[in-house]
Amino acid sequence: MSTDNLDISRRALLGTVGAAGATGVLLGAAGGAAAYAATTSSDPAGGTLAAVGSTAVPFHGAHQAGIVQPLQARGHLVAFDLAPGAGRKEAVALMRRWSTAAELLMAGKPAGDGDTGVALDAGPCSLTVTFGFGASFFDRTGLVDRRPAELEPLPSFSSDRLDPKRSGGDLWVQIGADDALVAFHALRTIQKEAGAAARVRWQMNGFNRSPGATAHPMTARNLMGQVDGTRNPKPSEPDFDERIFVPAGGPQPWMAGGSYAVVRRIRMLLDDWEKLSRDRQEQVIGRRKADGAPLTGGSETTELDLDRTGPDGKPVIPGNAHARISAPEQNGGAAMLRRPFSFHDGIGPDGTPDAGLLFIAWQADPLRGFVPVQRKLDRGDALSPFIRHESSGLFAVPGGPARGEYVGQRLLES
Repeated sequence: MSTDNLDISRRALLGTVGAAGATGVLLGAAGGAAAYAATTSSDPAGGTLAAVGSTAVPFHGAHQAGIVQPLQARGHLVAFDLAPGAGRKEAVALMRRWSTAAELLMAGKPAGDGDTGVALDAGPCSLTVTFGFGASFFDRTGLVDRRPAELEPLPSFSSDRLDPKRSGGDLWVQIGADDALVAFHALRTIQKEAGAAARVRWQMNGFNRSPGATAHPMTARNLMGQVDGTRNPKPSEPDFDERIFVPAGGPQPWMAGGSYAVVRRIRMLLDDWEKLSRDRQEQVIGRRKADGAPLTGGSETTELDLDRTGPDGKPVIPGNAHARISAPEQNGGAAMLRRPFSFHDGIGPDGTPDAGLLFIAWQADPLRGFVPVQRKLDRGDALSPFIRHESSGLFAVPGGPARGEYVGQRLLES
């Protein structure tokens, strides 16, 4: 492939899947994400992979993969608990195995001699595998003195209907890829490599729009049909790293370059939502459904005019609109990088879909990111009657490993 064609493939790929920003704490696609290069490679049959298949994300770096990359089409979230009797020694061996497997898989290579061959014909397909530690991990491994203060339990919210069996966990793994088989292959490999050291606590599956599915680059939509991802912080902004990543020199040096992930399974009450007229849905959100523009006019990226009133003297963007309440300027600048997956886990006996958002929010400190925004939403967000938070987790995600390191080595061996 020529350089010109490679550049076109890169632009097409990133333009399609790189949604910009997020409307609020519920709504949000990963936006303005750092670009990663598309490369071409040959498959076993001697052909050349397309840009979607050939795109590889580096395993090593200052930050773990799967935080700033564009949304992937398929995702799996899985939490593990260390097995009874397992401790720090077993955790070290486990993280070594997982890191070795993740590095191979993200490069589009088989995961050792026991590889199942599920993804044999595919390239890396933008695969990312991201690892985090829950608060309970530090108790299990005798590392309580190294547990960050930021892992304090999240407060309760009125929309919480949390299932403890689908919440928390000693370890958390996020898997994303632009091919369903590649994502499943990574999930199956991670599960197998856990061996006797850890057991699955819960697992969730998600999806987003596939690369190339739209005629032109655009922000993703969620299952409510809303353009979803307009106000996410962007890596080009001067305070991006400050908001999203833990700086060096903090009380827990092993977290330098890392981030904190708030993970919530948010059920959307779609039958109730779809009974609303389009006009009423737009009033709830504060944006036009067709293009995501504020009700005060302009395009999707136009700033909200929160002071504008209509002929009746009332705010054009209602006082309880989701976009208003979640806006950073309404929350002391609090922001987080939302990078979610949609989910649909079937239809219940009453005919209602079990569907919604696997919400994943990245921030340097949840007490300055997720918590203040969610507290404000909890006090009067017009969207609250149409959603239900069904599971929750908070995980410390260390910085990316240097070459020769495994993820979490600076915690487990320092």
